[in-house]
Amino acid sequence: MTIKYAPVVEAWRDKGSVYSVDGLKTYVWSEGEGDPVVCIHGVPASAYCYRKLLPALAQSGMRGIVFDLPGLGLSDRPESFDYNWSQLGVYASKLIVELKLSKFHLLVHDIGGPVGFGVLGHLCEHVKSLTVLNTMVRATKFRPHPMMGIFRRNLIGELALAAMNPQSFAIALNAHGFAKKLSKEEYLAYYQLLIGSDQGRSFLRIMRSFELTQDFEDRVVKAVAAFKGPRQIIWGTNDHALPLATYGEDARQLLGCSEIKRVAAKHFLQEDCYSEIAATVASQASR
Repeated sequence: MTIKYAPVVEAWRDKGSVYSVDGLKTYVWSEGEGDPVVCIHGVPASAYCYRKLLPALAQSGMRGIVFDLPGLGLSDRPESFDYNWSQLGVYASKLIVELKLSKFHLLVHDIGGPVGFGVLGHLCEHVKSLTVLNTMVRATKFRPHPMMGIFRRNLIGELALAAMNPQSFAIALNAHGFAKKLSKEEYLAYYQLLIGSDQGRSFLRIMRSFELTQDFEDRVVKAVAAFKGPRQIIWGTNDHALPLATYGEDARQLLGCSEIKRVAAKHFLQEDCYSEIAATVASQASR
């Protein structure tokens, strides 16, 4: 199915470049000079959630790089792809190699955390620093928020997705994701980049492929333990989906951080606190 994207999405597409890994195409956006910062997104989002962070990183003297994971945004959405966290991590690692980034800083958010820890495992010697935004590090302890968990259920998830429209999606995003309201065009972009050309079927596959196993958690722990570079945590303190007291504390203990930088935001802190995030990433990189 061909989708007619809104002008705001077309303008976003025009800023990106197409790359291919194993025959699967995705879009990559880059802005700025200096040390590259690879930012990996989660759900129900795409690289579009970092559009404000890119220029902020550039102003901080760094080069922000974002891309759409398979099945989301403007990337390809093949039915045959294995959309679990491990394979998304393999894909992201291969794409980073394709981008010829010998050294880079890594920033992760939401399921971009589990995916990014896969990148850390595959490309540990190339990662200069790690910044973790609201994410999950203990797979066995992760319990999806009911608003998202509904999409993990067969048939009910399909019905919920079919009933969703730009207006209802915007209400949900405001309730749990954004501290500040976006423009009507931005909400539409989030919606269209989630639904995409396959009516959101790949999004459902991603939601139903979460690796909530001890084996996956052990691999995350191993990857973090092997990484000897600086690491930090920035957390939106009003996140209903991944509360600071539980998920943030899990991350602090696993990463061995003495503290968590707290910002006044909900789940999508890169929408509301992009300047603070960019400055914190640049500060760590300078050390």
